[in-house]
Amino acid sequence: MTKLNKDQISQEVFDLYDDYAHNKIDRRRFLEKISVYAVGGITVPSLLSAMLPDYETTRTIKEGDPRLKSDYIEYQSPKGGGTIKGLLSTPENASDKVGGVVVVHENRGLNPYIEDVGRRAAVAGFISLAPDALTPLGGYPGNDDEGRALQRQRNRNEMLEDFIAAYEYLKNHPNVNGKVGVVGFCFGGWISNMMAVRLPELAASVPFYGGQPSAEDTAKIQSPLMLQYAGLDKRVNAGWPAYEEALKANNKEYQAFMYPEVNHGFHNNTTSRYDEKSAKLAEERTFKFFDEHLS
Repeated sequence: MTKLNKDQISQEVFDLYDDYAHNKIDRRRFLEKISVYAVGGITVPSLLSAMLPDYETTRTIKEGDPRLKSDYIEYQSPKGGGTIKGLLSTPENASDKVGGVVVVHENRGLNPYIEDVGRRAAVAGFISLAPDALTPLGGYPGNDDEGRALQRQRNRNEMLEDFIAAYEYLKNHPNVNGKVGVVGFCFGGWISNMMAVRLPELAASVPFYGGQPSAEDTAKIQSPLMLQYAGLDKRVNAGWPAYEEALKANNKEYQAFMYPEVNHGFHNNTTSRYDEKSAKLAEERTFKFFDEHLS
């Protein structure tokens, strides 16, 4: 079966996938709804193949890459899930202490895409830790459907504690210079915003299409922010005007980028929502931002 490119897929299908990926409709209903768009030689299986993640051929940093060391570790999160597993990735040739970056997954656990982002951060010169908030439930189960189901069983504020504990782990790492930032995607974008609320000493926060804090919480933010949004993401973008108003009212340091004509999840290179030009620009901006604030 020849894989469809995103130009062959109706925007309504992308919107339906967003509903499916965020638990608004189940898989059966998702398949029923996208069947309407299986016309002109496009089939439901071809649409499904295009929309669901491909983790086999999309990895950008291969395991064993000589530019970094990458291993699973465990750290303690006493206010969250207890013992948490994460992927720790370290630049191979770092001669001095470097900044640390917590990489926060979406609403489905530590899948191969987020692991790859962690490795990219190490290649960019940072020590990264990509935790798996599903650890108390056995960890990422190997597919996103089951991962979403598991993550719904955890309290998001307890998961926030797991990522705050990851920040503490990196801050005290012997090869980290004491400056730690965070980047997160979707659910991880909300975590990134909330870590900025909770941690006055957080060196930098980069939420990708993440839910926004309240105006009251926004007033507590001390760290510089780089906010990345997808132009077609009506669901998340609905909260942006109030967030920006609160940021301005409290004289917070922030940059915001709205990438036009791209969908929620545009940075994730494993699905058809991926937009290469916008994703690469957003990632380049992210690592430059970390260079400025974590060095």
